[in-house]
Amino acid sequence: MAEAENFKYKDPKQLLNTRIKDLMDRMTLEEKIGQMVQIDCTVASADVMKKYFIGSILSGGGHTPKQNATANEWVDFVNEFQKGALSTRLGIPMIYGIDAVHGHNNVYKATIFPHNVGLGATRDPQLVRRIGEATALEARATGIPYVFAPCIAVCRDPRWGRCYESYSEDHKIVQSMTELIPGLQGDLPANWSKGVPYVGGSKKVAACAKHFVGDGGTTKGINENNTVANRHQIYGIHMPAYYNSIIKGVATVMISYSSLNGHKMHANHDLVTGFLKNKLRFRGFTISDWEGIDRITSPPHANYTYSIEASVNAGLDMIMVPMNYTEFIDGLTSLVKKNAIPMSRIDDAVKRILRVKFVMGLFENPLADYSLADQIGSPEHRELAREAVRKSLVLLKNGKSSDKPILPLPKKAPKILVAGSHADNIGNQCGGWTITWQGQSGNNMTTGTTILNAIKNTVDKETVVEYKEQPTQDYVKSNGFSYAIVVVGEKPYAETDGDSLNLTLPAHGIETIKNVCGAVKCVVVLISGRPVVIQPFLHNIDGLVAAWLPGSEGTGVADVLFGDYGFTGKLSRTWFKTVHQLPMNVGDRHYDPLFPFGFGLTTAAGKAA
Repeated sequence: MAEAENFKYKDPKQLLNTRIKDLMDRMTLEEKIGQMVQIDCTVASADVMKKYFIGSILSGGGHTPKQNATANEWVDFVNEFQKGALSTRLGIPMIYGIDAVHGHNNVYKATIFPHNVGLGATRDPQLVRRIGEATALEARATGIPYVFAPCIAVCRDPRWGRCYESYSEDHKIVQSMTELIPGLQGDLPANWSKGVPYVGGSKKVAACAKHFVGDGGTTKGINENNTVANRHQIYGIHMPAYYNSIIKGVATVMISYSSLNGHKMHANHDLVTGFLKNKLRFRGFTISDWEGIDRITSPPHANYTYSIEASVNAGLDMIMVPMNYTEFIDGLTSLVKKNAIPMSRIDDAVKRILRVKFVMGLFENPLADYSLADQIGSPEHRELAREAVRKSLVLLKNGKSSDKPILPLPKKAPKILVAGSHADNIGNQCGGWTITWQGQSGNNMTTGTTILNAIKNTVDKETVVEYKEQPTQDYVKSNGFSYAIVVVGEKPYAETDGDSLNLTLPAHGIETIKNVCGAVKCVVVLISGRPVVIQPFLHNIDGLVAAWLPGSEGTGVADVLFGDYGFTGKLSRTWFKTVHQLPMNVGDRHYDPLFPFGFGLTTAAGKAA
């Protein structure tokens, strides 16, 4: 009894603030600074956790225990680090974070949901909430209690390589999709204080609203670059989804690499402390992006002492220093001892980090078990992903004339052609942030159903389905196909590697459209993270479907092509005619799109033969 009295922070019956204060009063400067550090799993060990009192670990994109690791291997991996943290004097558990941007996307055999650009087209916040619930279960199955999602960027220029991580160019849709947060974290209890983080137990995860603020508004869509915006654009377009996230109890907010009117967000005290923490009363913790503080200077890491001082004084609480953490720890310690960073700022950061750890029950249940292993890629989650694919598809053209629609396609036909680089390729249909950071082409990266296999499983058993990736026009003309389905698109990419000033499809994709659609009735299914240049060959195409990056469940595409379900998706992004029009968003004065925001033809279910 006396021991429980002495260690109030270990007693879950104590009030949250009592526990935080009791633990804070016991901590040395070294222990406090350790809590503010997040390192990558590739440089972590139980000994490192213990020696430096490290507060958090992350898996960078594609950083896993081993190739094709199972759920149980992940749990053992995470628990090993946790045991190191628990063996310290005060036994403060570490929090393990990972990118789970369209499902638990680093994990072999996990369910890969459509990327956010497709989910925005569903206009279905409750669907997104259910995806959050499924993602939380799959993350917890691997022992991970913290995910860097949702991305609530408002992408204002599709040339940005992260545009597919944004639900829409319209902040209202992005705001509605913050429903992912209660899916991930759980519903707030009645009378919960506004701005206080909430995570509802061992089947939920801490979420992270990102990237604060204006990441989707950079000039020409250049990743990590400068957003030029007036007050109305900042607070009317880029900020609103943060209000919703905080009201829903989001645990953490990640700060953006980008600048706002020339001021690096990682050093922006007015917005991080003044607005997010003081005005919006956000009580969770802020976290930097990967080596984000290094990039306050140009070139990065040019004056690291300044970068530490500027970022921590701006209000960053946890710093992602994935590799070179001792330099950060030494630098921050020295700055505090010199009073360049006040102790009150360190205490604010550590209180916020501890608040999240206490609220989510990490002190009571620091170690994961194997009980949720069967949640990885479960049939229920794959069915949910398939539903999300169906609802995300946007029908842009249906027949050369409206009285002769080509969709839905008949299941009974003597012989049909399936063509294109993306028809039989799980990696291409999942896009970036899938198993590896950049994603990869091919069918051996993870499990799922390709669009080709989905088509074969959907058509009549007598129908012959021929697949040729890049057929010649002669081949198409001479084989007597009833119709063709062409599946082409962008190759996988993430972040800066996806920045594109021309937004053109790969040449072989354009060639396939021309060869096939010039010779037979065709439906083109576009796999892309954003609108791309399609106007020059639109007249050749009978049916055009924007399928975005649908993820692992290609059956959702076949469900709608063949009429088992109707098309219902609506564009959450403006589809431009030429890139010279960009940036062009709904509501602009000179708005002259190929397909306007909100466009999407519909079909009825069950009409196909």
